[in-house]
Amino acid sequence: MGIVINRLTDLHLGDIFDQLGIAPEKASHADNAVYLGGPVQNNRGFVLHEPLGEWESTLPVTDRFGVSTSRDILEAIAENRGPEKFIVALGYAGWGAGQLEREISENSWLSGPANREIIFELPVEHRWKAAAGLVGVDLTTLSGEAGHA
Repeated sequence: MGIVINRLTDLHLGDIFDQLGIAPEKASHADNAVYLGGPVQNNRGFVLHEPLGEWESTLPVTDRFGVSTSRDILEAIAENRGPEKFIVALGYAGWGAGQLEREISENSWLSGPANREIIFELPVEHRWKAAAGLVGVDLTTLSGEAGHA
């Protein structure tokens, strides 16, 4: 399972609050963008957040942040008592048994460490390039065309 963190939807968190019947505080995060987390179950919400906290349904990603799917974290965000940093995404990316491992062995993916600054601080349009840079790849040197030797 993966959550895409560089594709925005036309929705804002206030739209999610409205849909769930959550009344946000005046100075809430209602204007925050909502991300397209992936093509699978894009009617389901995921909150990638730091710190981990004590939410009803959280899967740790690292020792510092996790992914939650329970309503209580959204209510806390609406009431300004949620996690310090967060991204709300609809949907996720998924793979069948062995599919991701095969794609990694075929060099279809760059795999690197989770980086809180890239995830939570960097503007969306710079995240992909910065993540590639963590593993020593300069995307400006790659060609969009394939050749045969």
